[in-house]
Amino acid sequence: MKTTLRTPVKTDYDAIATWISDEKACARWAGSSLPFPFVAANLPELLAVEGCSNYCLSDIDNNCVGFGQFWPGKQGSVHIGRIIISPEARGNGAGRLLCEKLIEKARQLTVASTVTLRVYRDNHAARSLYSSLGFFVIESESTDDLLFMSTTANDDA
Repeated sequence: MKTTLRTPVKTDYDAIATWISDEKACARWAGSSLPFPFVAANLPELLAVEGCSNYCLSDIDNNCVGFGQFWPGKQGSVHIGRIIISPEARGNGAGRLLCEKLIEKARQLTVASTVTLRVYRDNHAARSLYSSLGFFVIESESTDDLLFMSTTANDDA
C-alpha cells in the first residue's frame, strides 16, 4: 500500500467523522473530552492538545485512510494517540503504516527517544500491533481499562 503522512485538511476531518459511529466509539478513540455527536469542522479544536501535531495517512489517491496525533509526554518522551483507521482500510496493514510513520515523524520533530501510548486492554489487534513495533506494557502506569505502553529508539531503526 503506497501511503503518505501529511497534515490533515478539512475534507479529512469530514471523512474521519464518518468513521465514528456512536458515543462509545468516540470515547474509545478520543477520550471522554470529545463530545458525541460532534461537528467535523470542529475536530481540529476538539482534538487539540498542547504541543500536539495531527497527521493523516493518505493513500495513493490522497484520500485520508488513517489519523493520529503526537504530543510531548512525560520526562522528554513523546506520546502518540487518537489513532484511527478508516473501516475500509482496516486489516490491510494501514494501521502498521500509520504507526510506523507517526513514530518516525514524532522522533524526528521532537528528538525524543521514548514513545508512549495508551491502548484498551480488550483491543487485542492494536495491542498485538504495538507489541510488534517494540512497545511494552508498563503496568504501574496502566489502569483497569487502559494499558500504558512504551518503546525506546534503537540505533538500528
